[in-house]
Amino acid sequence: MDRAAVIVAIDGPSGTGKSSTSKAVAAQLGLSYLDTGAQYRAITWWMVNNGIDITDPSAIAAVAGKPEIVSGTDPENPTITVDGTDVGGPIRTQEVTSKVSAVSAVPEVRAQITELQRSIAASAVAGIVVEGRDIGTTVLPDADLKIFLTASPEARAARRSAELKGADVDSTREALLKRDAADSSRKTSPLAKADDAVEVDTSELTLQQVIECVVTLVEEKRDAK
Repeated sequence: MDRAAVIVAIDGPSGTGKSSTSKAVAAQLGLSYLDTGAQYRAITWWMVNNGIDITDPSAIAAVAGKPEIVSGTDPENPTITVDGTDVGGPIRTQEVTSKVSAVSAVPEVRAQITELQRSIAASAVAGIVVEGRDIGTTVLPDADLKIFLTASPEARAARRSAELKGADVDSTREALLKRDAADSSRKTSPLAKADDAVEVDTSELTLQQVIECVVTLVEEKRDAK
């Protein structure tokens, strides 16, 4: 029996388990997967590589449409290229991480990337899990299911510093809170929970528990379609 295609938006700040959960849920349910944060990292990487002044929004805006970003949507092997170059590794550097908020706050960048994200979601035949910070509110406001993952700053810092192989937890926590503030206060598409989103606090949950919770929510939504 063909299952109904379902579009799932998963939002939330860094360190809540968004990426791991989204990939696992998509793989388990046979859906496509899109990491929208990687796209903003990719355009930031391109700006840095091309010597664009990251402190000048007008300079960023002027070239926002230049890089060609292509996202692979296989949850088992999500890929991302810029102008044909695989940037899966380079976009995760500290240099890109420290600059992505400034680049992604520029309205022209958001318009460019949002259009790309909507076209990818629209072409996902079986459905897609899209993760980010403004998916349920701005990119896909008509998504079938919206989930907002949260966790305490302490839990998020512990997870992120473990990912970064022993980074200092306190400084990681400060960096996360700084990123939250930047993402939540930007004028264009701030990080926010959609009114109709299901909030899941992952502070005390294992990754497997979070995955099972989200799979259940998606299955219920799919069965109701």
